[in-house]
Amino acid sequence: MKIKSKIITVFSLSLFLNFMACKGDKKLVKNDQNESTEKRYLGKPVTKDFDSKIDELIAEMTLEEKTGLLHGNSMFATAAVERLGIPELKMADGPLGVREELEKESWTPLGLDDDYATYYPAGAGLSATWNPELAYTFGNSVGKETRARGKDVLLSPAINIIRTPLGGRTYEYFTEDPFLNKKLAVPFVVGIQDNNVAACVKHFAANNQETHRDYVNVKIAERPLREIYLPAFEATVKEAHAYSMMGAYNKFRGEYLCENDYMLNQILRDEWGFEGVVISDWAAVHTTVNSLKSGLDIEMGTPKDFDEFFLAQPLIDAAKAGEISEEEINKHVKRVLRVMYSVKSMGSDDRKKGSISTEAHFKDAYNIAAESVVLLKNENDLLPLKASRIKTLAVIGDNAKKKNALGGFGAGVKTKREVTPLEGLQNRLPKSVNIQFAQGYEERYSKTEKAKLGDVTLSGPVTIDELDPALVEEAVNAAKNADAAIIFAGSNRDYETEASDRASLDLPFGQKELIEKVLEANPNTIVVMIAGAPYDIDEISQKSSALVWSWFNGSEGGNALANVLLGDVNPSGKLPWTMPKKLEDSPAHATNSFPGDETVSYDEGILVGYRWFDTKNIAPLYPFGYGLSYTDFNFSDVETNTKTYTQNDTISIRLNVENTGELAGKEVVQVYVSKIESAVERADKELKAFKKVEVSAGKKASVNIQLPVKELAYYDVSSKDWVVEPGIYNLKLGNSSRNILEELEITIQ
Repeated sequence: MKIKSKIITVFSLSLFLNFMACKGDKKLVKNDQNESTEKRYLGKPVTKDFDSKIDELIAEMTLEEKTGLLHGNSMFATAAVERLGIPELKMADGPLGVREELEKESWTPLGLDDDYATYYPAGAGLSATWNPELAYTFGNSVGKETRARGKDVLLSPAINIIRTPLGGRTYEYFTEDPFLNKKLAVPFVVGIQDNNVAACVKHFAANNQETHRDYVNVKIAERPLREIYLPAFEATVKEAHAYSMMGAYNKFRGEYLCENDYMLNQILRDEWGFEGVVISDWAAVHTTVNSLKSGLDIEMGTPKDFDEFFLAQPLIDAAKAGEISEEEINKHVKRVLRVMYSVKSMGSDDRKKGSISTEAHFKDAYNIAAESVVLLKNENDLLPLKASRIKTLAVIGDNAKKKNALGGFGAGVKTKREVTPLEGLQNRLPKSVNIQFAQGYEERYSKTEKAKLGDVTLSGPVTIDELDPALVEEAVNAAKNADAAIIFAGSNRDYETEASDRASLDLPFGQKELIEKVLEANPNTIVVMIAGAPYDIDEISQKSSALVWSWFNGSEGGNALANVLLGDVNPSGKLPWTMPKKLEDSPAHATNSFPGDETVSYDEGILVGYRWFDTKNIAPLYPFGYGLSYTDFNFSDVETNTKTYTQNDTISIRLNVENTGELAGKEVVQVYVSKIESAVERADKELKAFKKVEVSAGKKASVNIQLPVKELAYYDVSSKDWVVEPGIYNLKLGNSSRNILEELEITIQ
């Protein structure tokens, strides 16, 4: 599409400074295959420089002091050993930012006035940027805030694969794709740990639903386990050197994941070489001796007195009874102390101090939010809005004013700044524009009805979906009488929440009916969805001319969204998951393998997300990787450095990306790979490389993408190893999984 209005492209000074700061750092490794370099983020391993000192400390510790390091002594800290100079290991919740301070023995906030923090975009928003540099920016920024609050461990990132669109924590997780997942998780973890803070990667592993999460037994065949659910965790261990990992609530193949020898010892430590600590999810431990021997290091939780934790007095009793050796206990204590030395809470006087709630951090949050907004539809060039042509703007919908930093069952952020969409428009529009707000719908929940088992977890919220006629009339009249109208709909963090999955894809609170009435009144109304997970918006998509998807997008989310709507930012977000037309099209539901009861079997195997839709030839509403721009892009001159490769080579893909419009913009070149005549089951295509590139209006950018041949491997169950199958592969370059623009073939010897 062509737009003649002038656009102001927002250039992120803080992002540029972050990039330049990283460029000279050893963590940013240049790929020797080509002069145009791919950036690779590498973390620092757990230090062993203080092992002799640690051994001396352990020799002086009593059994009681040792066990104090292995379980919570408050909501978010282990016990200190003051006489030996061993501090508490202090933790903080953090996927959206550093959580406020709580009472020692409850979830009650302390009500302090010095624990405000920056509210960062949720994981879904970050993943929609398709930008690893912004993932590092996020981690580095929130890492600074964690240090400023005096914490040692940030319980973040949450990187479980999105298996069902109903997932209560889909907003918090990254993506349905293992490759995109790891390419964002690694820089995120490195960014956190650059600030002398341990990232706690969660939830390890196969924790892909909230329904029955405390006890459900997950069954996954070995190949999908390795190819879909573990790659991001493995990358955070081998590349980012994550200092801690959080064990999940659920069972895996009959054993709870906080005491699962196969996952914690055999895979995580023996196979991947993890040297950090495994921390339980809160109240996810079920035994004393078995949990330690199976690989757990620290038990956290709140349901009983701290001395009654499995790794507290019961561990002391077990050691005294000879049920577990003190040598075994020492092994876990040493892991904890190594992490303390690694984050410099011990043995150093040059630990980073951090900073919190700064303008620089709010700008970081803005930069992420600005690149996350996804333009789904834009017929008749309704967007960007031209303020010079608007005297009255109707702003409709409860989500125009809704704040999401706090809410729901999961961890939120106490922040001094959360700009709503309405405030963002007020901040950006000239005073000559009269903004008329109409609420349209109410966020209401039933106090008497309970969610039905099988539809959703028992604690799930039940919405009241009847509209208030007076509010509808006000909204319709506002749309009729305005020069332009925007309706902000979708969801919020009270409805999408930890501890429950949604019952359906239906929009809550009667919003579908409201949107249809507003569109009837003014067909040119712009529909903006704010949500973290897919919803049924098929009919809305058909009836609307302009459709935008935004997220629970942080302290500056409203300003970022307003800048996209007004054209100061050209949208470049891409969907990190598939938007289905109907729920039963999604693989976990097509196979009737969600939510299970006591057991859930992942019957779709390796065909998760777009792999299912593309392989089964099921049309999604919007495909994985999809997102429009206010300009258009063409790919041309695609070539590889050679046509034949060996197992240890790197494929160098070169192409030109041309911006054929009148506005500067960013496009994501997505490289999918198909194996021709494979001897094993394969998805139709798999994402194996991508690069986000900015191109000036009317210009071309030369793009070079590096794809290691090893990324083409599948997991061979018989040999228990990764195998690159020789033969012909098809490289498919596009800007979504369903919009392939260029193809070429290569051969692997």
